[in-house]
Amino acid sequence: MAAKGKLKEDVARRYFQQLISAVDFCHSRGVYHRDLKPENLLLDENGNLKVSDFGLSALAETKRQDGLLHTTCGTPAYVAPEVISRKGYDGSKADIWSCGVILYVLLAGYLPFHDSNLIEMYRKIGKAEFKFPNWFSLEVRKLVSKILDPNPNTRVSIRRITKSYEDSSTAAESKQEQLARPSNLNAFDIISFSAGFDLSSLFEDNERKKEARFTSKQTAKTIISRLEDIAKRLKLKITKRDGGVLKLEGGKEGRKGILSIGAEIFEATPTFHLVEVKKSSGDTLEYLKVLKEEIRPALKDIVWTWQGDGQLRPQQQQQQDGPQLEISSQAPMKNEASYLGSM
Repeated sequence: MAAKGKLKEDVARRYFQQLISAVDFCHSRGVYHRDLKPENLLLDENGNLKVSDFGLSALAETKRQDGLLHTTCGTPAYVAPEVISRKGYDGSKADIWSCGVILYVLLAGYLPFHDSNLIEMYRKIGKAEFKFPNWFSLEVRKLVSKILDPNPNTRVSIRRITKSYEDSSTAAESKQEQLARPSNLNAFDIISFSAGFDLSSLFEDNERKKEARFTSKQTAKTIISRLEDIAKRLKLKITKRDGGVLKLEGGKEGRKGILSIGAEIFEATPTFHLVEVKKSSGDTLEYLKVLKEEIRPALKDIVWTWQGDGQLRPQQQQQQDGPQLEISSQAPMKNEASYLGSM
């Protein structure tokens, strides 16, 4: 940035999404950075953002009886108003404020709060006194205003920020799928589902994929019944709709809201079905945990092969039939230890 100045909005947005994802991961592990600033953000050889320098970070157990942190620390221009006030602060909300300042700097090329007089700068921070450059889009202005809210109680949460990104991403993907997805698969679709033609490993880590596909020689009725059993064991509410649609809803909200898992059964032939399982909303790590520990084991005896496994299960090669369905599941349940965000 020192060399190039401000960034284009799409570039800044990508880095900000990765930053929020990394900070959210830290918070989920009870770690509050407390000195977030551009100087502590690094890029790897692929241009992915990493958070560094946890020298001033605090752990959740260091909170006092009031549930707040009390050590005044951080870089003045990036510090939240409540940290300056020395009355105790929520580490996660203080980090969110710093993320907002960073977003502003990425897009503007300069700080929102700056003054040669430190006391005057603290006054501006306390009142959130800053101006937007005329090239800031309306969407960016709204987001920055919600983050740089001097009242920590009304400041937007990371959960709300990430949910807005996930919702917009899911909506875009959903629109594409509605246009492209066939109700009955043609020959190329069948081939593309097969283990031998699975190219997904070239583009993403199979362990962290947000969708999984398997083939089965069981009837659609049997597959649906097995999914209902899984929902019952996980204490999820099941709603059936016309067209073979099921919705499974959890009673509790997780860290990122209620997890929603969708599954769609495709009829390749009356005796052969392809099933796609994917996360519709909620926490990705929770989804992956449910998929690995609950869904895959429970479906073991009706699955012919999982895409990407590369092996068929001989004991499952004598089964048969059914229609098409979409099933959305919800149960309460981000990011990896490299502190990378990908949104």
